[in-house]
Amino acid sequence: MPLTLYTFLFLGGSAGGFFSGMLGIGGGIIMFPILLYLPPLLGFNIIEVKSITGLTMVQGFFASLTALLFYRKQRLVNKSLVLTLGPALFFSSLSGALLSKSVPDKYLLFIFGVLALLAAAAMLIPRSYLQDDSTEDTVHFKKSEAILIGIFIGFFLGLVGQGGAFIIIPVLLYLLKIPLRVALGSTLAIGLFSSTAGLVGKAATGQVPFLMTVALLAGAVPAASLGSILSKKTKVQLLRWLLAVLISVTAIKIWTSIF
Repeated sequence: MPLTLYTFLFLGGSAGGFFSGMLGIGGGIIMFPILLYLPPLLGFNIIEVKSITGLTMVQGFFASLTALLFYRKQRLVNKSLVLTLGPALFFSSLSGALLSKSVPDKYLLFIFGVLALLAAAAMLIPRSYLQDDSTEDTVHFKKSEAILIGIFIGFFLGLVGQGGAFIIIPVLLYLLKIPLRVALGSTLAIGLFSSTAGLVGKAATGQVPFLMTVALLAGAVPAASLGSILSKKTKVQLLRWLLAVLISVTAIKIWTSIF
């Protein structure tokens, strides 16, 4: 495999890691289209969708962990929310990841497209910014509602190899009414549950290419720290619109590929 492919993976991991830290996402929403569409355009062999889902799950896990350490120091991670939604996501995501080995690539791509489309539509809904700079100690939510949401979306996230921040953030903002900065920080911790489950499932079924993963992580981990620092200095309105644009562009690209 050419050395230039590993350089590409390093740069792609850096991009995914940076946005993981800045926008509180695992990076899969960025890495999936990068790994799916750019290699053939650059003259590399096409990476199979199952390998891509394995790579994005690993990248999402380590980038999220790196960024989470920063958000926790800023008191933007609500422990109750994490410990309620996280375990529900873990078990349902694990079942989806184990089942994904037998699901054709075209169906995995379709499911990912549906999730991205729903997330993009949600992020365009108008909302108030008054509480978005609040810290984690001001957050209140219904635990039963959070558990049901985690069980439902976790299965599909496990199938497509995503920690799921791109869909979890809209859920926290619009269904559970969590302030944006706390939503970003808590999503990183919540995403670790689904990422861990998905990673175990992907690794157990041979869907994680080791050498490619190392190159991806070499770029993702330091870039996640840089993104976290920049996020703290960015207005919440801009962060929300960056998320909306990022998710929308990815959804459009995936759906154009499907059809």
